[in-house]
Parts: sequence; structure tokens; C-alpha cells
Amino acid sequence: MAHSPTIVHGKIGGYLLWTGFATTCVTSSMFLTALAPNLLAVEIARKVAHVDISWSMWAIGFLPVGILLFGTTPLLSYLLYAPEVKRGDKVAQWAGGELATMGRISRKELTMAGLAVMALIGWIGGSRWISPVTVALAVISVMLLSRVVSWNDILANKQAWSVLVWFATLVAMAEGLSKVGFLTWFGSRAATYMVRIPLVPMLIATVVVFFVIHYLFASITAQTTALLPVFLLAVLSVNGVPTRGVTLILAYSLGLMGILTPYASGPAPIWYSSGYIPTKDFWRLGAIMGALYLFVLLAVGMPLAIKFAH
Repeated sequence: MAHSPTIVHGKIGGYLLWTGFATTCVTSSMFLTALAPNLLAVEIARKVAHVDISWSMWAIGFLPVGILLFGTTPLLSYLLYAPEVKRGDKVAQWAGGELATMGRISRKELTMAGLAVMALIGWIGGSRWISPVTVALAVISVMLLSRVVSWNDILANKQAWSVLVWFATLVAMAEGLSKVGFLTWFGSRAATYMVRIPLVPMLIATVVVFFVIHYLFASITAQTTALLPVFLLAVLSVNGVPTRGVTLILAYSLGLMGILTPYASGPAPIWYSSGYIPTKDFWRLGAIMGALYLFVLLAVGMPLAIKFAH
């Protein structure tokens, strides 16, 4: 039987990759420990808003939004980016054929698996003593010396080089905007104007601006550090604002905003660089799904968070 080498890549791979990426953005907001900036947000909330957020409080407060988005994301992805292959048996047949073609696992593949495990151990357990970048460079060097890959293999990976240059430029630009004070200035000005409008529209506008401004950031941690205290101070200065509810809803938005762009979070460039989803489709899907996530957060999450806070 002939097997198409593009069945997963072109006919179902894009849908699977986008569903996986979008779902991780939901789960990143679902639990306090699912995303590093969540812990930073909790510390900022404690110091700035004097609100203590426990693991259970976070989970229970986001549960209605999380379950709704987690359950509907595959369907939304199917409607927006439907795969050509709609039967699982075709994928299984293709995968079986590809495995048969590949043959038994080789020494290079075993070496590669071992080096991958070593890299994970270095990134997880050695980050206190050695930079993750140094770990990555060391592993790549060993791969070259052991001839797992050749230098030509590395040079031929045009997508990886493209993402490296592109993402590094965006990170540098975002860092530059932060260093010159533009992002803090913009956030402060926006927050100042928002507090002049009635309470409910003001709360909605605050969350919307905080969410959408992430287009200017290449790191959720950077936005949390630079703007969350500013927005909290500005909003909580208004009389009658439900302190805990507003703090929770801003914190909940952190993971969800990771869906907006190919550089919105640390994992985003990895999903994007897989090549399964073209650039224009990634931006289009990010904008549509981001708007839907934000709508559900405001329509379902905000009333419940305010009620839960009382």
C-alpha cells in the first residue's frame, strides 16, 4: 500500500498542532502552578492588592471558564481549521507504513534520545548553576561530535534559523520598549483613562487592554512584571472595585493571552516552528481564538470571580 508522506503534515497535522497549542493556553490559566508568571502574579497580588490567592482558590475560580474552553477548543479548532482527513484509520495506516519504512531504531536515534533526556535534566535541575542556553549549546556540540547530526543538517534547518532570528529580534524590541519606559508609560496612561469611566465598563476595558497589549510583548513574564502592578494600582484606586475579583480575572488572563501570536509565550515559537501551520493562519487563528477566549473570560469568568470574591 502506498502511503502519502504529507497526510499528517498537510491534511490533519495543522489541526492537531493548533488544538494542542490552544489547549495548553487554557491549561496554563487553569492551575496556579501551570505557568511560571502565574506564581509571579500571585506574589504581585499579595504585595500590591493585598490579596492572598491559594492554589485551590485559583483553580475553583477558573474552573467554569477552564472546563468550558477546554471542552470546546477542539470543536472551535475544527470549525476554524478543519482537517482534510476526518477518519483516524487513515492516519493509523499512514503511521504504520512510515514506521515500517523507518525500520528498527538506530544507534544515532538512541544517542539522540539520551541527549534529549540529559538536556531536560540540565534545564530542570541545573538551571540554578548553568544557563539553559549553555545546556542547549553543549548538547548540540555533543550531537555534532558523536555524528548524530552533521553541520549541514543544522544549516539546512531553515525554519529553525528563521525562528531564531525573528524571535530574537522581537524579544530585543520588546525589551527595548520596556527599558525606555514605553510599555510602562502606555500602561499607566491607559489605566488612568480607564478609571474615569463607569465601574462595569471600566473593569471590562481594563481586562481587554491588559489582554490585547500582549501583542507588544514576547514574554508573559515581562508583561506581568511591567504592567500587572500598574493596572492593579490604577483600578483598585477606584471606589467600589471588587479587589479580589479584579485581581483574579487579570491573573487568569495570563495563560490565555499566550494564544495571540507566534511569540506570545515561551512554547509558542516551538509550536509555530514545527511548520504545520502557515504564518498567516497562525496569526488569524490566534486573533480569533484569542477574542473568543477573552469573551468567555469576561462573560463567564468575571461575574463568577467577583461573586466568588465575596
